Parts: sequence; structure tokens; C-alpha cells
Amino acid sequence: MMNEITAFNPTGAEVQAPETMPHSIEAEQQLLGAILTNNDIYDRVASIIGAHHFFDPVHARIYEISAARIAKNNLASPVTLKAFMEDDEGLKELGGPAYLARLAGAAISSFAVRDYAQMIYDLAIRRDLISLGRDISAKASKVDVANEPREQIVEAEQALYKLAEQGNSESGFQSFLRAVTDAVNVANAAYQREGGLSGISTGLTDMDKKLGGLHPSDLLILAGRPSMGKTSLATNIAFNVAKAYKRGLKADGTEGAIEGGVVGFYSLEMSAEQLAARILSEASEVPSEQIRRGDMTEAEFRRFVDAAKSLEACPLYIDDTPALPISQLAARARRLKRTHGLDVLMVDYLQLVRGTGKSENRVNEISEITMGLKAIAKELHIPVIALSQLSRQVESREDKRPQLSDLRESGSIEQDADVVMFVFREEYYKEREKPGDHDLDKMAAWQEEMERLHGKAEVVIGKQRHGPIGTVELSFEGQFTRFGNLVKPWQNNDDSSF
Repeated sequence: MMNEITAFNPTGAEVQAPETMPHSIEAEQQLLGAILTNNDIYDRVASIIGAHHFFDPVHARIYEISAARIAKNNLASPVTLKAFMEDDEGLKELGGPAYLARLAGAAISSFAVRDYAQMIYDLAIRRDLISLGRDISAKASKVDVANEPREQIVEAEQALYKLAEQGNSESGFQSFLRAVTDAVNVANAAYQREGGLSGISTGLTDMDKKLGGLHPSDLLILAGRPSMGKTSLATNIAFNVAKAYKRGLKADGTEGAIEGGVVGFYSLEMSAEQLAARILSEASEVPSEQIRRGDMTEAEFRRFVDAAKSLEACPLYIDDTPALPISQLAARARRLKRTHGLDVLMVDYLQLVRGTGKSENRVNEISEITMGLKAIAKELHIPVIALSQLSRQVESREDKRPQLSDLRESGSIEQDADVVMFVFREEYYKEREKPGDHDLDKMAAWQEEMERLHGKAEVVIGKQRHGPIGTVELSFEGQFTRFGNLVKPWQNNDDSSF
């Protein structure tokens, strides 16, 4: 077994053994020499590399000290750096402060510095990949009861994703100037876009006006009692976003969704087939129970097939794996973003997601899940819409309209969410209050009330970090499980509002 860095070769020359990490000392020397000769060059490479990307630790220290001095508008040159590095043991081995002068003297040209910086960055990523591969291999070799292979795969995926995203987003603190610039860019995008939205449109006009669209990094909770239409509203929004998808060049120069988006849908309650049937019912205007029974006329079936064909290319991805742990849910979302892109994530519903199993009680587990969902939203820079059940205490109240305290295990859900919305259909409750046929007065009043409430639904916004709370009125067509924009009495002649 060979432990040395160099291997024997018949020509007498030394050959690097496979163990040597990829690097280029010459590129590092050229880059540092150019910076020490002309400090303005630092601004051209600072966005590409940092001190940790250098292979030689002495070069990393030279770059770090130079960067710190340039940031303070001080000169970074062989003479000024000498004072900071006189006692540096690594520099002494390379010839002491004279090495700094040699670096500056050997710098050939400044026009190729970005190429050198990119090369140093690429080689650093390769070294990180090798280290990550070794870590994965070492962990897999160690047979440990507490460390399941499945968990190792999730950890490895997460580490790889972070490595892939490294060049795209800088972590850590950022200056207020940069944050302000980002805020102005978002406001400008909303100003330029028709309808004044800064986020992705839900396809429901009044909801968009209240929310300003679906914003990246936000966790939105959509809650309601059974039969209120939570899943229907979620599928409607998912379908609207996927249907509007247009790819192109975004304002920041990257390629992605300029309208609508790619949607990932975790359906933990219904199968993918049932969910698709709901979306097809909405698109084809064939009642969902008829689709389920196969009881359709020829015209309806043709409409159903045509709708299926037109939706084939819709970027809507459904995962119906039951009882998914939050770590798996995050790993699959990362994979979808990497392979197909991901602009909106739906989870139906929150109480069916599993925690890591380390929480002692259900409240802590729900807290872990909501924190995990918020972390996914921030890490992948997408809005996450999670559906949630409400506790039964709603049913025992006179006014059945939901409120924040009705959320099951409410503390953490209310705390971690940026937006909390409740789906409420008064028609559902009023239907169950039907009086006897013999009481004509009550029956007449009930029928009048039912006419007023028929086909209407409310989305109550109970919490919104970046905007107002209030109620959004929507239309609801039960037979197609479809929510839509409600035509107000004064809009009757305006077809565009529906």
C-alpha cells in the first residue's frame, strides 16, 4: 500500500498519486499577484471566490488579509501585507515576505483574473465533492443501529444540494444596501407586472389582491373543517399556477418561470389518480362523482379526454406516498427542484406528515413539522402551502367561522406560518339546519337563506405577516369541486371577473 504523495516512474520524474486533491497553485499565485498589483481587481473576483476556496493555506491567508484591507479602503501590497505576515510560519517556509514581492512581480495580466478565480472556485468545489464522497463512504462503512441507511441518503442529498447551490446564493450576513436593493427589485417587479403582484398568481383575483400573490420563502397554512373544500382549493390553486406556467429570462438574468410555475403536490390523503380526477373535473366541467362512476354522456367523455390531453404538459408533479417523514419530504422537494424546477409546493395535509420520531408528544412533533416546512420554503426560495385540520370546537360554537385558536396544536402552526387562511362555506352548515316541511315560515326563511349562500365560499385570512387580514369571497361549484372569482352584483356585465 502506497502512503507517499509521489509514485515511482521509470523516467525518473515524479508523478502525483491519485490521493492528491485537485488544485492549481499557479492560478492562485497569478490571482494574488494581480490583486497585490492592482487592488481594483479584488471587486471583480470577490463575488466568485472567498479565502476558503484556496488550496494553499498561506494563499488563503494572503487573500483574507488583502480582502480585509481593501474593504477598509486601505492599500493591500507586498509592503503593507509584510507587517501582518512577518510571523506567519507558512510564509516563512515559502521564503518569507520576499514571496509576496515575487507574487506581485510575476503577475502577468489582469484581464484573465475572472478566469483564474472561476478555475480556483471550480477546483475547490471538486475538492469538496471528494471530501463529501469520502464522508459518505466512511459513514456507510460504519454499521451503526442509530444511523439508518435511509437517513444517510437524505443527509448526503442535503449536503450535495447545499454544495450545488453554493455558487448561486451566499449564506450568512448581507449588507442592508443589498437587502434594500432586493426589496426595491421585488417592488419594481410588482409595479411592472400587470395586476400589481409581487408573487405568483393563485388565479383567484380577490385572493391575489389580499395576498399580493404567493411569495417565495413564505409558509402558508390553509385550514378548515372536513368538507369545507381545503383540498379542492389547494388543487385549484396548483392547477391555476401550473396552467399559467411560462418559462423565460427573469429580471435577475437567470432562466425560470416568468408566469405561473412548476408545482409539487404532496397528496398524503388521496391517491395521485383521485387528485388528477379532481383537476380533470374542474378543467372539463364534468361532475367528479360522474367521473368516479363512469356515468358520462359521449359529449362529457370527449370533454374529459380533451381536458386530459391539454393538461399532459402541465408541470404539476404529484407524490402520494403516505406518512412521509419531514426529512424525506424535504429531500424529495430538493430533488424535484434540481431535476424539473420547483416554484410552489403543496402539502395535503400537515397532520399526515411524520416527524423524526424523536419528539415526545404530538405538539412537539407538529412544531418540528411546521419548522421543517418553513425551512424548506426558505432553503428552496419557494412558497409552501400546507393544509391543516381544525379542531372540533368549531362545531360547538354558534358562529362556525374559524379563528386562529381553532388550529390543532395551534401554537407552532400559528407561530411559524407567514399566512394562515381558513376555508369556510356557511352553505354546508345551513344545509344541515333544514326545518321540517310542516313549518312553512321557517322553511321559507331557510330557502331564502340557502339561495343567498348557494355557490359561495369564504377564505378568512386570520394572519398575514406582510399584509392585511380579512375575508375573501369566492364562488364554489360543488359538482366540479371548483373555486372561482365571485362576480359581484355590480360586475354582472363584466365577463372578465369570473
